[in-house]
Amino acid sequence: MALRWCRRCLRVLWLAALVLLWVRPAAADDRIVLWHAYRGEEEAALSRALAKFAEAARARGEPVSISTLAIPYDAFSSKINAAVPLGDGPHLFIDSHERLGDYRKREVVAAVGDALEPGAFLPAALEAVTLDGQAFAVPLNLKSLALYVNTDLAAPPATFEEIVSASFGEGIYPLAYEAMNPYAHAPLLHAFGGRMVQDDDAFGMVGPKAEASVAFAKSLLDAGVVPSDADGALVTNLFRSGKAAFAMSGPWLASDLEGAVPYEVVPLPRLAQTGETLAPFLTVEAVMLSPKGAESVSARALARHLASFDVARRRQRDARIPSARLDVPATDALISAFAAQATTAIPMPTSAAMRSTWEPARRAMRKVLRGQVEPGPALEEAEHRFEDVRRPPPPPASPWPAALLSAFALLGALVWVRRARRAAHGPSIRQSMHAYRYLAHAVLAVGVLVILPLSVGAGTSLFAGPSTDMHYVGAGNFIEILTARGGPLLGTGSFYLVLLVTILWTVVNVAFHLGIGLAVGLLLSRPLLKMKAVYRVLLIIPWAVPNYVTALAWKGMFHRQFGAVTGVIHALNDLLGTSMEPISWFAQFSTAFTANVATNVWLGFPFMMVVTIGALTSVPKDVLEAAEVDGASRWQRLTKVTLPLIRPTLMPAVTLGAIWTFNMFNVVFLVSGGDPDGTTDILVSEAYRWAFTREAQYGYAAAYAVLIFVLLFFGTKVLDRWKARWSGSGRGETSE
Repeated sequence: MALRWCRRCLRVLWLAALVLLWVRPAAADDRIVLWHAYRGEEEAALSRALAKFAEAARARGEPVSISTLAIPYDAFSSKINAAVPLGDGPHLFIDSHERLGDYRKREVVAAVGDALEPGAFLPAALEAVTLDGQAFAVPLNLKSLALYVNTDLAAPPATFEEIVSASFGEGIYPLAYEAMNPYAHAPLLHAFGGRMVQDDDAFGMVGPKAEASVAFAKSLLDAGVVPSDADGALVTNLFRSGKAAFAMSGPWLASDLEGAVPYEVVPLPRLAQTGETLAPFLTVEAVMLSPKGAESVSARALARHLASFDVARRRQRDARIPSARLDVPATDALISAFAAQATTAIPMPTSAAMRSTWEPARRAMRKVLRGQVEPGPALEEAEHRFEDVRRPPPPPASPWPAALLSAFALLGALVWVRRARRAAHGPSIRQSMHAYRYLAHAVLAVGVLVILPLSVGAGTSLFAGPSTDMHYVGAGNFIEILTARGGPLLGTGSFYLVLLVTILWTVVNVAFHLGIGLAVGLLLSRPLLKMKAVYRVLLIIPWAVPNYVTALAWKGMFHRQFGAVTGVIHALNDLLGTSMEPISWFAQFSTAFTANVATNVWLGFPFMMVVTIGALTSVPKDVLEAAEVDGASRWQRLTKVTLPLIRPTLMPAVTLGAIWTFNMFNVVFLVSGGDPDGTTDILVSEAYRWAFTREAQYGYAAAYAVLIFVLLFFGTKVLDRWKARWSGSGRGETSE
């Protein structure tokens, strides 16, 4: 009876699913989906252009519906690569042209056809979106770095050396730019004759020219010409506050400078040392069509409209970004300067290899600029990492062993069901069918939301290659991970080294969480303590604030030059007359690991505090009073009575805290970013890099996820055994 009822339920579910698929309305041809990463004035200009297109379509009697989705730039390409192959992505999307090679490789873009207006665009812009003689995007805007000049402090320089040799007084940097960012370093690299990627897709940032450019950047840092560890926010703040005479940035900086300082923008100057002009990368923002968008007449018409003269002129005027069209004149000095810079800029390569250069180049530059290694060995190591990421996936494997194993598992399950049906407890199961019916919806929800994704992830770990051409490799991904990809077992980035760091990270954090949480919980549970409610609310705040917000705040506190910790060091120097140097927190493993741990302890101890306070409420007062009457000291009452009684309550919290800490991606990724040289990465952040920054090797990342699941599964089993042992010893102590 039970089996018949289950079969009926399955039949009903299958029938409902088929009905939903059958009656689901097909997407109308006049509905267009557009994705973008715009913000501020750029997004407002896009909205006005879309409204005008929809209004014109209604006037022609051809109504069209346009839905837009704004996605953060860092996550844009991964979402496109995930959605478009499944047919759920947009008809068109706006992105940077350098991703075209990767998009085309993954078959998420199509040739734009008649969406491109002939003869309307700058040759450099048209060349950037053309692959093998076909245009795969419609150019919109041009973006590149240029030189911002604070006219109160300086005049436009004739050579870069004029900036280097200038002096503007205490606390004012001659130049602010992101020295450790390979994109911002590209103008110097090009001025020395180097390249990021060779014509044959080999790593280009290696050799004497690249070494000379990195050594020159190191000399700027050592001389105090540029700030250390500068990111985009620091560059903006320094130039906006008048603490930098020059800034090397893009048109996005201008939106943050309204009324702050008088400035002008000029093209980057010549480097007298080589005689070459600093040439930044040129990025062409363009409208790209997905395969289904290329088949839609309305989508192609919208792409043509977004790049039309009227829309381009208004967008340039409102967003103040140079247009890619030939017939749109510059309307002010800012646009003229960036348009002039675009003529000498180098279009960023569209090769799929370009995306694989950023991470190894960034790590190499950070190591050199922080004085950890010379340019030559650092760039050679970057080349090795580039080649390791781009090496071919494991060869295809025979699926028969896995198929036979699955068949035996299925046969075993059928045998077990048959035996259970004939077993003596069969009647009891039939009597419990009412309870099973109440649980059926929960089992179904867990199956769809938890078990199914885990199964898909486990299945993905058996495949390798790009998402459009994945092939079965069996245990190939696991073999590569467990053999450290043929390198040293404890080499940088190997599974075993990352595992050791993850275990150390988990043990240290949980120990601090438990120790601080227990101590604070005991303190707040004292009967005579006043204002306990206020203290509890204040101490829960770190737990209540989103952890990514806290992580970014703590990262700023650990900045070597402008962080709060450095401010405390300067204050102590002034107070005590000492000469302590600011700490470069992310230059060494010990200090970077400490910064990560400090951030995560701040986030995690309130949870243990709350659990401790709750556990202490269950401790019988008469037991404590009896121990006191027997002459036990306060320490003895704590260690012999209180802790054994609350231990069974704390152990599940410790297990849960260990699992959370083991997978605490946000803190590691946002605070240290894996620095120095990826040594503070943990397993989950390493899996993320393989999935989203190393050519989207989803099968390899899924294999990491499976190993993480296995480690956590057996780790929790060990903790459960310890819990049972400690709980038993606790009961024994109290019974005595």
